[in-house]
Amino acid sequence: MTYIPTDEGWLYLTIILDLADRKVIGWAMSEGLKAVETSVSAWRMALGNRAIDSHLVFHSDQGIQYACTEFQNQFKDLPVTQSMSRKGNCWDNVVAESFFKSFKSELVNQTRFKTRAAARLATFEYIEGWYNRQRKHST
Repeated sequence: MTYIPTDEGWLYLTIILDLADRKVIGWAMSEGLKAVETSVSAWRMALGNRAIDSHLVFHSDQGIQYACTEFQNQFKDLPVTQSMSRKGNCWDNVVAESFFKSFKSELVNQTRFKTRAAARLATFEYIEGWYNRQRKHST
């Protein structure tokens, strides 16, 4: 999860990346930090974008949005094992950290967003129009 400053206040971006192709398959933007607005919403988008054909491992940091029962219940009856990084160790979630570094340097740090709506639109265009479709992804 990362923070996006706007003149109206903060927005929070939560993403779910597919490690096979490094694409963002689920994401959510919210004005608050509740799991239903962040991790749960991004997970539901990911499920809509990718079928779970076999057992998968869902890896995240230890943030409350991923550790809470509301999020963990999303895996009920699915072949999903949840994995969490070690406390305070960004290297355990390096692919997500790399995405956020690119997102911040290529968009957020280059732009002053007057409104949350402008930040939402720019984020949509970055993820869906640029990052997933045109940007080269390292493996």
